[in-house]
Amino acid sequence: MTAIATHHSTEIRPLRLAVVIGSTRRGRFGPTVADWFVGQAAPRDALTVDIVDVGQLELPHTFGAPAPAAVAAATDTLATADAFVIVTPEYNHSYPGSLKNLIDSHHVEWQAKPVGFVSYGGISGGLRAVEHLRPVFAELHAVTVRDCVALPNPWGRFDEAGRLTDPGDAENAAALLLDQLTWWGEALRTARAVHPYGK
Repeated sequence: MTAIATHHSTEIRPLRLAVVIGSTRRGRFGPTVADWFVGQAAPRDALTVDIVDVGQLELPHTFGAPAPAAVAAATDTLATADAFVIVTPEYNHSYPGSLKNLIDSHHVEWQAKPVGFVSYGGISGGLRAVEHLRPVFAELHAVTVRDCVALPNPWGRFDEAGRLTDPGDAENAAALLLDQLTWWGEALRTARAVHPYGK
């Protein structure tokens, strides 16, 4: 697929991209993958990047229970974001319960915004987790972009500095994902400004 061309005016404020790290396991690999992806997005003047790390939030397990201050800050980040990237591992052919907890703890924050995916895991690269996430975000009135970044067996693919040792295909996939997110992010931000969603 040919990368989507995007045109940016200097008068248009950058899109706010929230990168969500979905894993909370001890020794998790998610931050390494997320840092790499943020490095792919950083040179783009059309984007500013924030990180929401589920592993740092201590989300309550009972909905409606008082939330720590870090959760309130994460909610503000999600609410002000124009687009999202979910960084998820694949656990037992699906995504982590900690990520579902974050998603279910919010609603309007996702609405009428694009969501992209960076997944990692075994031979499938986490794609089964992504396919389970798509209908969840559809229910939340978000728009999932078609292409994603999938990293099969990533544990030996990064050097000590967090760089991919063979970056070609992954960097190309990241560029395409960022192109699509930028297009949808700009289109939906304009649409929300003209006609707020659900009103």
